[in-house]
Amino acid sequence: MACPYFSLRRRLLATGLAITVAAGCALKAPPDTAAIKTEALPTLQPPVQWAAFGAADPLVDGWLATFRDEQLTAAVVEAIAHNADLRVGASRVEQARLHAKLAGAKLWPSVDLLARGGGKLSGDGSGIQGGVLSANWELDLWGRVRYGRAASAAQAAAAAADFIYARESIAALVAKSWFLATELGLQAEAARDTIRANEELVRLADDRARIGVGNLADVYAQRASVGGYRDALRELDFGRAQAIRALELLLGRYPSAAAVISPRLPAFPGEIPAGLPSELLERRPDVIAAERRVAVAFNRIHEAKAARLPRIALTTGVSAISSDLFVLQDHDNPVWSVGANLLAPLFTGGALKTQVEIRTAEQEQAIAEYAVVGLRAFGEVEAALAAEIAAREREQILAAALADNEQALTIAQTQFKVGSNDLRLVEERQIALSGARSALIRMQAEQRIQRVNLHLALGGSFELPPPPPPPPPPPPSTRDGTR
Repeated sequence: MACPYFSLRRRLLATGLAITVAAGCALKAPPDTAAIKTEALPTLQPPVQWAAFGAADPLVDGWLATFRDEQLTAAVVEAIAHNADLRVGASRVEQARLHAKLAGAKLWPSVDLLARGGGKLSGDGSGIQGGVLSANWELDLWGRVRYGRAASAAQAAAAAADFIYARESIAALVAKSWFLATELGLQAEAARDTIRANEELVRLADDRARIGVGNLADVYAQRASVGGYRDALRELDFGRAQAIRALELLLGRYPSAAAVISPRLPAFPGEIPAGLPSELLERRPDVIAAERRVAVAFNRIHEAKAARLPRIALTTGVSAISSDLFVLQDHDNPVWSVGANLLAPLFTGGALKTQVEIRTAEQEQAIAEYAVVGLRAFGEVEAALAAEIAAREREQILAAALADNEQALTIAQTQFKVGSNDLRLVEERQIALSGARSALIRMQAEQRIQRVNLHLALGGSFELPPPPPPPPPPPPSTRDGTR
């Protein structure tokens, strides 16, 4: 014959499980991407093509490989593995994931065991010994626990998206720092060329003064120019060392300015991979993180609303207790028990209602922050596109100006050697050439920096997507050729 306690317990647990499963279908889904965009950006209408560029090639992932620089790629990989800020971000993602796991644990029954032993000399000398095994299960009728779990899961997803954006930002910062250090190296190399050219002018001026067709004023003026160029070179060397130190910090190394940097800027990638404006908000990890925070706030609102309703919990337990000093009233062991608890908030001074209002205000803030991030994303893409186009056009202008200045300096030097002009004109041409060369180097580095900015603004990944799986092998053929 079945024990009536066991029968009643099974019925109560089955009823509670059925109620919980039925209530599980009642959770409201947070607003989707389209609804959030409509509420956060009601006047924003993404154009068919970008205003600064127009039609563009599809977005390209794996942008790091487009520069075809193995040293740069190795530096980015090292930074992703050892950057201290990324390690902090990874720990935050893990914490958010564990908080989501912890929130989900409340959906399961809690089981506790209390045991006592030792005979007459145990504890307070009562001689009581035995154990109690109890279980408590809150029936999540209104979804309070499940809304809390959904909020924690959305928070974990937001943290993961933030971490992805941080990784992309670190990769972009390493690339831009690499280009800056390389540019400063090229600027220093150009300054050394200028110094050598001016030292040759000093020698010519000294020769002219010695044979009587020049004067010492030209010699001293040219030596002063050489001193100025040497000072500029020293400043460039210092700037390059500082840039390399900053890069080493990103790589997680000691900042000793000892990292080996490419001596030349990498090849410039091809066409601008801008993609479509309508796809931007679905690509950018920071926008996705902002969207997940709206979901967090939405679930917190319903969690707070459910907290205003009664809580029901099933309880059950089994105990076996004996005493060497006292005669217990109930000698039956073990003793089974089953029951239920009801906790209903009757008066809290408006605290629960205020909590709902706070969560509602947090959702309004999350939607407003989504609007800020979304608008910033479009602005960054348009700015990066315009900057790259301007840099490309300026490079062409500066390249032509550099060629003209080289020709002008050659003519001035020839005229100076034959005595048809003075050293002042040669020096002017040299200054113009040095400025044109420096501007061209700066613009070439700027082009590459703006391309990286564009990829980051578009939400493109620096990592190549995984290759597709190989096709399955064909089935073996039979001897007669049939399959």
